[in-house]
Amino acid sequence: MSEPEKSFDVAMIGLGYIGLPTAAVIARSGLSVRGVDINREAVDTINAGGVHIEEKDLDALVRDVVSRGLLSASTEAPEADTFLIAVPTPFKGDHQPDISYVLSALEMIAPKVRPGNCVILESTSPVGTTKQIAARLAELRPDLKVPGHCEDGAHDVHLAYCPERVLPGHIIAELVANDRVIGGLTPACSERAAAFYQQFVDGACLPTEAGAAEMVKLSENSFRDVNIAFANELSLIAEEMGIDVWEVIRLANRHPRVNILQPGPGVGGHCIAVDPWFLVAATPDKARLIRTAREVNDGKAVHVAERLKGMMDARPDAKLALLGLAFKPNIDDFRESPALEIAEELVADYADRLLVVEPFTKALPGKLAGSGAVLTSLDDAMAQADLVAVLVDHDAFKNAPRSIASGKTIYDTRGMWA
Repeated sequence: MSEPEKSFDVAMIGLGYIGLPTAAVIARSGLSVRGVDINREAVDTINAGGVHIEEKDLDALVRDVVSRGLLSASTEAPEADTFLIAVPTPFKGDHQPDISYVLSALEMIAPKVRPGNCVILESTSPVGTTKQIAARLAELRPDLKVPGHCEDGAHDVHLAYCPERVLPGHIIAELVANDRVIGGLTPACSERAAAFYQQFVDGACLPTEAGAAEMVKLSENSFRDVNIAFANELSLIAEEMGIDVWEVIRLANRHPRVNILQPGPGVGGHCIAVDPWFLVAATPDKARLIRTAREVNDGKAVHVAERLKGMMDARPDAKLALLGLAFKPNIDDFRESPALEIAEELVADYADRLLVVEPFTKALPGKLAGSGAVLTSLDDAMAQADLVAVLVDHDAFKNAPRSIASGKTIYDTRGMWA
């Protein structure tokens, strides 16, 4: 007779940049966690006590909770009391949201859900996704009483939306310290989900309804995108006028009610560069400012690439050092990175003249791989390059002596050497 399948306190579906740190933090609280991912290599790495992503303090935390038997990984979903879904939600076509990964995750766990369980979506999603999950679960499991799909309203499973709101490089600390918005499909769902998060979150757990919670997450990232777009547009205006934008922002921010952000080569990452489009897609006639901000930030990367092409064409024998490919400083995440987009735009015509410096990768990603561009150290790049483009202000670059850029023509999108 075979042994009964083990049931876990928590099943985390998706072990990427958010799923794995969250699973590890939950396990640290003493709950048994089974992480689930379709990436067999990631699963094997985690079960060996390792990590497949870069995040401060994550390696030691995973090693500890795996060694204590609190965290394990698999490619198959187990039975559990609480199911968390933290899978990608990209866009497709003309910036239309793609929730296929979320629905696939739900279909994976649906056979395992039992009365009394809680299913929580953490993936940033379009408004209405949690209700779509409920409808799909009701189709897959007519034996369950799903919120909104049972005649007497007395549901026996709980569904909620609870978005992460963490900063890469500080995820472990912020998963515990930050407030959480808990959006249940019913007040009972919110209460059940809040009780779960209160086991490992020090911040406040703020109950609301699911649609509001979904819009909160999109609003947070759209707010940041709009403010970055103002800074990026300001940089374009200042460049056109021959004025130092960094000086303008520094002095303008001395006003007691002004706080202009810093411009850059665009906006990257899976959140700010993607999430505003979910609001645009839902209400295209209303989200005019949000759409414009997205277009300004996407256009900044195009502008930087064109400026660098002009510099290369003006000096046909010059080599260009590209400093950074990640979407923000001090991480190994290249998702939606404007720096990588710029490098890939240049590589078609100037590959053999490109010296790429990215301390957070061992191999050139994307279209740069095998292109002829060279991944090298900062010292070697600065020794060979005539032109330098600062695309990411990694600490390794900021801490280097300013003298290494002496005699170079510099295009600094980050104000690192301003």
